[in-house]
Amino acid sequence: MDIRPDVELRGFNTLALPGRAAHFATVTDLDEAQVALAFARERGLAVTVLGAGSNVVLAGDLPGLLIRVAIRGRALVAQGGDQLELRLGAGEDWPATVEYSLAQGWYGLENLALIPGTVGAAPVQNIGAYGVELAQRFVALEALEIATGALRRFDRGECAFGYRDSFFKRAGRDRWLIVSVTLALCRTPHLVLDYPALRAALAEHPPGPLTPAAVAAAVCALRRARLPDPAVLPNAGSFFENPVVPAEQAQALAARFPGLVTFPAPGGRVKLAAAWLIEQCGWKGVARDGVAVHDRQALVLIHRGGGARALLALAAAIRASVRAHFGVELIPEPRILGGHWS
Repeated sequence: MDIRPDVELRGFNTLALPGRAAHFATVTDLDEAQVALAFARERGLAVTVLGAGSNVVLAGDLPGLLIRVAIRGRALVAQGGDQLELRLGAGEDWPATVEYSLAQGWYGLENLALIPGTVGAAPVQNIGAYGVELAQRFVALEALEIATGALRRFDRGECAFGYRDSFFKRAGRDRWLIVSVTLALCRTPHLVLDYPALRAALAEHPPGPLTPAAVAAAVCALRRARLPDPAVLPNAGSFFENPVVPAEQAQALAARFPGLVTFPAPGGRVKLAAAWLIEQCGWKGVARDGVAVHDRQALVLIHRGGGARALLALAAAIRASVRAHFGVELIPEPRILGGHWS
């Protein structure tokens, strides 16, 4: 394993933001991850863990050691009847993992097709789409404690999953390096078709049984229509979470704004469509200072060379506008590295 000094990071984040890591290592197995962490401990270096860089805003240079997790591997670790458990290296590509599981006849991930990023990042964010969250398919993960290098197993309860949330975004933030994730899948399809946009997309499906592959194809088509390819327009996907508010607040907003887009959320709360809120404030398609709001999906911010400062300023202006107009606080989804949210 090569630990390199002073590495340019533009090619390691999907927003294509410039920045440099004081030290950089790519780890491909558990032993390399432990060596990299030992290197950091011996020199008193802070550690930053990176996957595919699809959910980060690089706001400046990074001191210490940046560890890019590229641990691969797929293994069937348990099976019985309709159920099976698939253990995946944290560096496996998430979209490829969904495709692989479908090809094997192992179902449950089809609604999560084409979400960018790595398997190891998926539980941190508790990724979700079209009515399914990772937590519903999750069994356990293994992670190295950054401070000691000790390996620990976390079950679903210990991960404290919530909407786009987990233990690893809160109390466990910057304390663990995830090396593997185990998921529960089924051999018999149990399709989740509750999400309105997905139901509408599948309404034109040819007569006959609906398959998980068809659901995944519909999800991919929806995502491609809404979200630009980072290789063409640098972006980090959905930049803001859909805010979840008390039912009373949602009812009051709906009375003032008849077109308000809502979805039911756990605990009797209501999820608001952040894209609708942003669009109503006039931000869709706005471009300035080398950054922009996508003209087809107001949740997506695009980097066109303006740099992190311009991108963060645009995000702050959008948040302030939505707060002033609707009284709702937007929470950014990407993690900011080398800076902080205003």
